[in-house]
Amino acid sequence: IVWSPLLGFALALLLWLVVAWLLMRSTPYAVDKKFRVLQLGSAALYSIGHGANDAQKTMGIIASLLFAKGLLGSEFHVPFWVVLSCQVAMALGTLVGGWRIVKTMGSRITRLKPVQGFCAEPAGAMTLYIATSFGVPVSTTHTITGAIMGVGAARTVSAVGWGIAGSIIIAGVIRLLPLTGRVARGARGGP
Repeated sequence: IVWSPLLGFALALLLWLVVAWLLMRSTPYAVDKKFRVLQLGSAALYSIGHGANDAQKTMGIIASLLFAKGLLGSEFHVPFWVVLSCQVAMALGTLVGGWRIVKTMGSRITRLKPVQGFCAEPAGAMTLYIATSFGVPVSTTHTITGAIMGVGAARTVSAVGWGIAGSIIIAGVIRLLPLTGRVARGARGGP
């Protein structure tokens, strides 16, 4: 969880440097036009990574509760209706509140151009795929925040709204504190 924003940052920075070097002789108009189309593919890669990591956590919690109540029978499995309900919930959440996240990520942390968005999304996706392959649940918000900071910092360090990015990461850490306190008390044998 702690390493995902840093990995996203490093991968995005590296990818941006490679792409910038490859496009050194291209005109800004041609680059913008090409990467507006390519960004659709990179967004799809990130969406798949998001579903592979975040949706799995929600489905696992729901299925675990159903299993604990004996509603799944003797063998644990994730019912198809749970998969569908999680997909619908994520889609509706993105539809209703996604524009706020896009605005914050794409303009308040740093001003992104299509080529930079293209570099941030695969870097975030790679981070999610790596974490998912090891079975590590991570915050997709922190992952993409790190990647966006990476492409912004590649331009210039002052291009990144470090305060906004820091607030996002601090909010995630605060969100984890009650969980870590409960785990620590449980490990000591407390209530």
